[in-house]
Amino acid sequence: MSRNRLVPGVEVVAVPGRGLAVRTAEGEFLSVRTGDADEDTLLSRLSGTAAGEPDDELDRVVRAFEDAGYLVDGARSSRWPADRRDVRLLGDPVLTEPLAALLRALGAEPTRAAPDDLSDGNPAAVVWCLDGPVPEGLWDAADRLPERGIAWLRCHREGWQAYVEPLAATPGDVTSAHVRARRLAATPAYRELAAYWSGPRTSGAPVHLTAPAAGLLAALLADDLSRWITGAPDTGDLPARRRLRRVDLRTLTVTEHAVLPVPDVAPMPKKAG
Repeated sequence: MSRNRLVPGVEVVAVPGRGLAVRTAEGEFLSVRTGDADEDTLLSRLSGTAAGEPDDELDRVVRAFEDAGYLVDGARSSRWPADRRDVRLLGDPVLTEPLAALLRALGAEPTRAAPDDLSDGNPAAVVWCLDGPVPEGLWDAADRLPERGIAWLRCHREGWQAYVEPLAATPGDVTSAHVRARRLAATPAYRELAAYWSGPRTSGAPVHLTAPAAGLLAALLADDLSRWITGAPDTGDLPARRRLRRVDLRTLTVTEHAVLPVPDVAPMPKKAG
């Protein structure tokens, strides 16, 4: 059996008089039935410090941890691949600057880009951040990036709400056009929402993104991109590439909503004659 260790956020604790318990990444405690397996040897195996000799009972318990998703292969690397470090950032500096700092810390090499640069080169990903609503048609060309094998990730703000859209990496993933269509279909105020997007809009004092709010949005984007680049597993109840996140910028509360691609409309059949 290959050496394994617990995934980040999962821990095992010895409970006096009750044996071992797992604290999951969600903060729940689960009892561990070790049977005849030696607990000290099991803890060494789960910490990744020792592979140990083959032992049927111990291997059974380790497989249970693996089946539950609590183990990661110790040889697996979470480092950013050298050939995928080129990440292009577009949009407003209040969001792109903290995002660039996070991506550099993770091992990427982010650079500023302009909309006209989308056809140049072959970056691993393009991330577009707007401190305001998305103008009609602005992201149409970028929605085609997954067809070229380029990951496409984006966020924008609407008043005190911000939206982090799912990462698109293949032609079948969710694009910004899909998100707009799904949001219009999900609200009874679809006429008002469409008018809000197209403008003009009258407002009073402007909304200013605070550093914590901008940092949260940047962290969500960086985590999504890093997990996809390195092949790390998703977190949360929804798959990352089918998940729209809404962030309340006043309370920094994040809610997740399932979103699917919108099928192409079938052409109308031609009339006979």
